[in-house]
Amino acid sequence: MALAYFEMRSLDAQLEITQSTIKARKESLQLTLALEQHGAASLADVRQAEELLHVAQANLPELRRQIAVQENTLSVLLGHNPGTIERGMPVEKQPHPEQIPVGIPSQLLERRPDIQLAEATLIAANARIGVAKAQFFPQISLTSLGGSASSQLESVFAGANAYWFAAASLTQPIFDGGRIRNNYRLSVAQQQEMILAYRNTILNALKDVSNSLVTYQETSARRVELAAQVDSAADAVRLARLRYSGGNTSYLEVLTTDTDLYSAQLLLAQAQQQEAFSIVQLYVALGGGWR
Repeated sequence: MALAYFEMRSLDAQLEITQSTIKARKESLQLTLALEQHGAASLADVRQAEELLHVAQANLPELRRQIAVQENTLSVLLGHNPGTIERGMPVEKQPHPEQIPVGIPSQLLERRPDIQLAEATLIAANARIGVAKAQFFPQISLTSLGGSASSQLESVFAGANAYWFAAASLTQPIFDGGRIRNNYRLSVAQQQEMILAYRNTILNALKDVSNSLVTYQETSARRVELAAQVDSAADAVRLARLRYSGGNTSYLEVLTTDTDLYSAQLLLAQAQQQEAFSIVQLYVALGGGWR
């Protein structure tokens, strides 16, 4: 649910970036047309400005389609009919942990459903060994043949009861010994299998935590660098447009810097989504956070 929501909000951010880019490129096209009419720009500059605008506009339908798909996915997850989803804070404003605590106790992993399941399965396997082992011993009934209860165990071995016990109870393990012995061996083997499965589940849980911690740290670092890249690219576009409007450079510089800015903004939105994903994955790996 959280991953689907963050993906939808990331697509919202990319849509807003594209719409803002379209607005800026329309203004740039108007400037280029004005310069061309006064002989300060060429028709090639106008066509390049138009190309930039069409590239951004072409991304709008695909982004709207992906947003609609994510909204339908979230609606179904919520048990609702497909439709629009109410928005909360954008991804870049979602609260992030200031610092992941050092030395997270491994006991937190006990909250993970997969470890709880493996532990319960192992306990059940141990119980089956006890049941299988008990089958080696004769089952003594404390009820006589007539159905009346016998309160003294020694009466089972007295008189006619002794022959009844020997015939009906003591012979059973002799003829069923192979089956009982094999059932016991099977239970022991199953227990060993469950021990290995339990150990493997714990190792995988530790791996998930380690992977999630590394992913969060690295995606955070990447997001910081991309944010700085966007700031630099935005200033480069501003300077290029000033130089172009003053006749100090060609429109190629505007085209290049504008394209770089748009790409950097989209990459930043995706990096913010990946960072949010990593926080969700870390919470899941720890079985619900680190508190």
